Amino acid sequence: MSEEKAELSGPDLSAGIALSSLAEDTPLLGHAGGEQVILVRRGAEVFAVGAFCTHYGAPLAEGLVVDDTVRCPWHHASFSLRSGEAVRAPALSSISCWHVEQRDGSVRVGARKSEPPPQAPGASTLPQSIVIVGGGAAGNAAAEMLRREGYAGAVTIVSADEALPCDRPNLSKGYLAGTAGDESNPLRSVDFYREQRIELKLDTRVVAIDPSARSVRLQDGSTLGYGALLLATGAEPIRLDLPGSALPHVHCLRTLADAHSLVQGARRARKAVVIGASFIGLEVAAALRTRGIAVDVVGRESRVMEPVLGAEVGAFLRELHESHGVKFHLATTPVSIDATSVTLANGETLEADLVVMGVGVRPALALAEQAGLALDRGVAVDEYLQTSVPGIFAAGDIARWPDRLTRQGLRVEHWVVAERQGQVAARNMLGRREPFEMIPFFWTEQYDFGLAYVGHAEGFDAVEIEGSLRARDCTITYRRGGAKLAVAVVHRDLEGLRSEVEFERSIEAIA
Repeated sequence: MSEEKAELSGPDLSAGIALSSLAEDTPLLGHAGGEQVILVRRGAEVFAVGAFCTHYGAPLAEGLVVDDTVRCPWHHASFSLRSGEAVRAPALSSISCWHVEQRDGSVRVGARKSEPPPQAPGASTLPQSIVIVGGGAAGNAAAEMLRREGYAGAVTIVSADEALPCDRPNLSKGYLAGTAGDESNPLRSVDFYREQRIELKLDTRVVAIDPSARSVRLQDGSTLGYGALLLATGAEPIRLDLPGSALPHVHCLRTLADAHSLVQGARRARKAVVIGASFIGLEVAAALRTRGIAVDVVGRESRVMEPVLGAEVGAFLRELHESHGVKFHLATTPVSIDATSVTLANGETLEADLVVMGVGVRPALALAEQAGLALDRGVAVDEYLQTSVPGIFAAGDIARWPDRLTRQGLRVEHWVVAERQGQVAARNMLGRREPFEMIPFFWTEQYDFGLAYVGHAEGFDAVEIEGSLRARDCTITYRRGGAKLAVAVVHRDLEGLRSEVEFERSIEAIA
């Protein structure tokens, strides 16, 4: 913090600047009281808020102003210009706000505003207690939103994980690469949950839901009653049933415990085989190469990531990894694993003292099925994320919701989507009736290459690349039948944000 204050940028806003120097809806970076601040002019009003996203510290001066919010350029969090509230994940904490004075054609930033207390929800009937099954992105975001909305009843998270809710996207990126430490993993501290009166039951499994009694039964035989229930059980990594797949040097990566085990294995490893050329597989490959481990990637597809990103982007990613020493073995599958190698269906034998399976995940639906919830390749929910059983909501990797933009049911396994669904489900458990209409978003980081993706393009028939992949400066548009389905950007953060807004406007235009 002290280093940031020693390198303040922009004008001293506490001394005042000319109002005419503020362009409409364009953040201006400055400082006040020793802190970086952005000023935003919207019509006759001027707002002063903190300059950095509370998620990963992205510069909001490079973000996009949309209505009365500013959106983060990196991962599309959104903050209210009026209150500083983090109104949209992945940011969960608010930014500061300052008083602004306008006089005689100048604008000056004054004292910091105090944070307003949460307002109690106005619904006439609120659930006496809320139980959240799952301590991942959706479950944690929902619990936090309930308190931010002023809900005073009991909130309990029941999580099968031993660890606190953690920053899962970081596990396959900075944490596995060794560039981010253990302190980067927890989303919140133990003290945070205690102060917010959120009861965390870690290393605890729910084995049954009784909708008629409005209760859940835990593995130890005890029960918890609920007024409303959020099912956020997430997804489970697929572990291929092969000879040797249970050996101790064979890993999946989903939980913090998985990450700890994999990092320990990586510290001793010389040669690794990554099974699966998926996003998780490629991110793991990049992280292991950063550690100096030789990596072979095995994929059943003939071209890397072609169904998701298109042939040209997939070829670029393959070349990127090959330039870092990764060897690909495509159009084949593993048939067995032993202590020193992996044998493939094409007859190859790859040396390996570390094996990572990244072949995908499957939604954890056992509880939903036991409870009699309607299923549709996931848990079927309505536009308010409520299941077929009143009082039970679902969010995250298990939820299939009716998407107005694509006019189909969607279930996506993205961190940001899960958090945003958790937030919307929380408000709806309090009686809000807020439809979930946010645009899917995810990002990947591999070596020094980053790609952000907005929308959902399943079965595209055209890919348009404007700019240059090799120059790491391009916009990639995915279409089907001429209709724009999704946009990916490389080092064009504002273009990604503008595409998100374009998709949102399209939803608004749908009658």
